[in-house]
This record gives sequence, C-alpha cells and structure tokens, in this order.
Amino acid sequence: MGFVSAGGLLCTALILTTLRPCIAEEPRSPPNKIGLSPRSPSNSLVGIYNGEQFVFQESEWFLINVIKMLWQYGLNFLRMYMWVEDIMHKFMRIYRYQTFEYSFSSTESLLHAMGGRDFTAFLNTTISETLEKAGFSHRFIEEIVTPAMRVNYLQGVKINSFVGAVSLAGTDSGLWSVEGGNKLVCTGLLYASNANLIRGTVTSVQEKTRSLKSGDTLKFYEVNSETDNGSQQVLYDIVIIAAPLNKGLSSIKFLNFDPPIETFFKPYQQTVTTFIHGQLNASFFGCPEPCSNELSDILTTDNPNLFINSIRAVSPVKSTGEDASKSTDLKVWRVFSPEPLTKDQLHLLFKSYHAVSSKTWLAYPRYNPPEKMPPIILHNRIYYINSIEWAASAMEMSAVSAKNVALLSHHRWYGKDQKIDQENISEKLKSEL
Repeated sequence: MGFVSAGGLLCTALILTTLRPCIAEEPRSPPNKIGLSPRSPSNSLVGIYNGEQFVFQESEWFLINVIKMLWQYGLNFLRMYMWVEDIMHKFMRIYRYQTFEYSFSSTESLLHAMGGRDFTAFLNTTISETLEKAGFSHRFIEEIVTPAMRVNYLQGVKINSFVGAVSLAGTDSGLWSVEGGNKLVCTGLLYASNANLIRGTVTSVQEKTRSLKSGDTLKFYEVNSETDNGSQQVLYDIVIIAAPLNKGLSSIKFLNFDPPIETFFKPYQQTVTTFIHGQLNASFFGCPEPCSNELSDILTTDNPNLFINSIRAVSPVKSTGEDASKSTDLKVWRVFSPEPLTKDQLHLLFKSYHAVSSKTWLAYPRYNPPEKMPPIILHNRIYYINSIEWAASAMEMSAVSAKNVALLSHHRWYGKDQKIDQENISEKLKSEL
C-alpha cells in the first residue's frame, strides 16, 4: 500500500491505499513505452460445461470449429463479432478525445461521448436483455455469453450491458498478456512517471486554510498517513483517489467536509482464485480420457449445482515456449470460484494433487443494473478514479479514467472550461483539423 506524491507545477497527492488485485482484460496494444514485451500466446482449447456435459468443445481444426458453431448457433457467432466490433469502434473514440485533451466530469458524460445514448442506456439494462433485443438466440446467450461473464466477473448475464460488452471484448483472440505478468504495467508506469512513492496507509484527508500576508487565503488538503517512519502530514493542492471508497474496503476518513464525503455502500464480488498442481479428473466433467489432456480452458454455464466458475491450465508468467495444454498430465490449474474449495470438492475435481494455494479477494463490483455511478469530483479538488469501475472494471477502463482525471484536474485548475464536458467533440475535431 502507498500513495504517490507527484511533483511538477502542482502539488498533487495520488492516493493508492487499500490496493487490491484485479482481474482485468489483457492489454490490446504493446506497452513498448515502458520497455515491456508481449508474452508468447499458447494454443489453448476451450470447453463449455453445463454441470452435466460439455455443450461445446473447441477443436484444433479451424474448419471443424466453424461447422460446430454454425450447427449449434447459426450465425450468432458472426453477428456477435460484428456487434462487439461496433462497440469497440465507439469505445476507441475516447483515445482520440484524450489526445486532444478533452475531459469529462462524470462517468456518464464520458460514456456518452464515446457511444452516445446507447452507452449510457447500457448502464440501465442487463447484457441478456440487450442481446435478446438485438436478436441473439437464448441458447447462444446461455451457452456462450454466460460463460464469458462467469469467467471474467464471476457473475451471470444479469450484469449491466456495458460491462457485459467489455467482457465479450475480452474474448477476442487477438488479446495478449505481458511477459512477466500484467502487474509489470503498473510498476513500469510508476517508475516512468518519476513520482515519489510514499509507502504507507492514508488515514484521513481534510481541508486546511492558510492565510497570506496580503490578507488572502489559500486552501489545501492535508493528507495524513501512517508509514514505516511514523505518522506523516503533507499539504496538497489536488488529491486523486485511486482506490475503492466502498464501506469495508477503505480506511480513509474525510474530516470536516461540508457537505460530507461519504464512502459508498455498493458491494463488491467475492472471488476465490485457487492454484492446484495436479491431474484433472476428466470423469467429473462427464467425459472419458483424454478429455482432460485436450482442453486447457473449461468455462461453465449458470448452474446452481456448480461450485466453480472456470478452470484453466496455466503456465508460468515467464514463458518457456512450451504450451501448457500439450505438456504433461500433471499441470498447474487455476480455478475461479465464489467460495473457497473444500477438500471434498478438490477430490472431485482432481485425481490427485500435490500443492494448493488460494486467495480470496473482492475483485470487482457486483453489478446490478440500473447502475448509478459514484461521482468523479468528490470535492472541489478531490477526484475519484474508481468511479468508472461501476460501468466496467478492467485495466483499460482504469487507464482511461486515470487519464481523464489527470486532464480534468488540470483544466479545472487552469480554468480551461472549453476542454470539459463538450458536446459533439467529433465535429469540433473535424473543424480544428
């Protein structure tokens, strides 16, 4: 845990306390600006399990997969590809807007700038309702869309349509991860920023007034923290919160603000990640050997009798070039589940296992449309990056929100209102060019 004191024209505190892990979509473009490399992809095969049998199993042969998809789902796969591409085309507008330094004072206005009323309406409907309205079959939603939601967010198709679209975009075969682990993106960006990282826990923030000799007054924010060197109080012009402020997750107190800055009460989704070194029990999934050798990704439909959401054969974060799905029967498997796995459940899943390591954490919001976004501006010069999580939680979403807050805080400080919450930005850019 810690917080960043960023130097430069302004004295700004970026609070990073209560940091937690996050499952996020893998980067869509190489992070070459901070010297990282993409990890070599593995050719994993996917199976969809409904609690009794596999409703879909991917083949090594492309033509066989096409025939299977057409036979079971008609043209739904092709239509889904086109639907997601349209969403992503609109989403990518934000990068152009941010290149020209446009910013937004609320998550709703940011989404509206990207996709108009469609994107803001997505917050108020479930992904199942949106896809049904678009003409996708019930079977396709149940057997293909639901597993994508369950593996990415441990929730079904009742999540809001925007996060559902982000989840479906995350199934793109062109995505990839970072050699050494995606966490290196965060550490690399922190290093490249030349910011001063203060390792500690922020306990409170309060507004302070200082009188000048001229008789004028200046307002600052005092950030109080506990570090290895004891208590610390530092004054800042701007404070940016980059951590959940939800009840039970945040220890930050906002003192003497009028109106008060409250923590939020929306719940987060518990996720249990378990790594098991062992041999998978193929008979649990209703198929004989060599079923477990062929599939390295098993996703699940929404079945109340299932105690797992997904299981995947994983290789080390540092690639060796060996495909995890083609090595030995004894592999490291990653299981996502809503509750910790019991010994009986482990014995059901595996013929034998040699090591088990698990982590229980609150990974992302529990989505329940209609969604109301927390504010980005908590006080005059206190900003909240994590508001965007309630639209969709992902690395890319956090990066977009962080850039937006950086621009927004700059423009509000210098009075550049023409760069905030502008309508018809696309038309403005055309006229500027």
